[in-house]
Amino acid sequence: GPGILTRTLLDGGFRVVALESNSDFLTDLKSLENSVDGQLKVIHGDFFRLDPLTKGALKPPAVSSDKLFETMGVVAVPWRADVPLKIFGIVPQHLERNKLWRLLFAMYECSSIYRYGRVELNLFISEKEYTVLTAKPGKLKIYQALTVLAQLGYEIELLHKEPWSSFATNLKNGGLAIPKTVQVPNDHLCLVRLTPQQNLFTGGLKPSNASTFIFMVKQSFAKPKSRLTDRLNSWSLDNSDTLLKALEIPKNAAMCNLYPEDYKRLFEALQNSDMFAETLFHDEVLATTRIMN
Repeated sequence: GPGILTRTLLDGGFRVVALESNSDFLTDLKSLENSVDGQLKVIHGDFFRLDPLTKGALKPPAVSSDKLFETMGVVAVPWRADVPLKIFGIVPQHLERNKLWRLLFAMYECSSIYRYGRVELNLFISEKEYTVLTAKPGKLKIYQALTVLAQLGYEIELLHKEPWSSFATNLKNGGLAIPKTVQVPNDHLCLVRLTPQQNLFTGGLKPSNASTFIFMVKQSFAKPKSRLTDRLNSWSLDNSDTLLKALEIPKNAAMCNLYPEDYKRLFEALQNSDMFAETLFHDEVLATTRIMN
């Protein structure tokens, strides 16, 4: 865009690397870069097109995170170390949910930007999606697989809510580019800080099996009102009653009533069960990874 966030960060004393996907804005941003004595670097690129699954050289605005971070002088740190980098931006409304999913996949698998550690995201997202990310168990329609994985993976902080009227959201035909929703409010953009949890990869959850965990959660919400025992039986788990008793989870609990921590404890217990095969999710893992990219 025209660089409003960029100027605000510069005024705050930050060293900024700005990715701009629209070439119409590059000239003015380059002029700003030349006027701030090394505090700003402007790159023709799109943060939401980082590391696409394509062969050969990338064409802007697609960007390689490795080359980008090398340009910025950012080096990888251990997961439990402090945040190595802060990213600010606005999530485009087109396919917004897909973009949030893609970030979640990368974070759980420690790929793309998360190869460098617990990168902090400060993103404007729609109020609709913020409501989903912070929903409580039992809230049908809005408590979803995305909710569970986001709350387990990130510390989620609401920094600011700004009315849509502050942004250019009109279509060429005069209508609003922001669709109204029936189930949840969507009157604002929400500035949300997403900081990866330092203790995410404790217990049995690891980047190497995180994709299996993601799809266990996704499949659990295919029928959110279904009972947990029925879901376990569909995974060919014969000793589900014993497992749930050990986890102190009621046998008649519905999938939509489990807390995010319950899903992680369940997954870790299943990892230790001889009856559970990760191959149950193999084809779905591959298919959805391709879709996300």
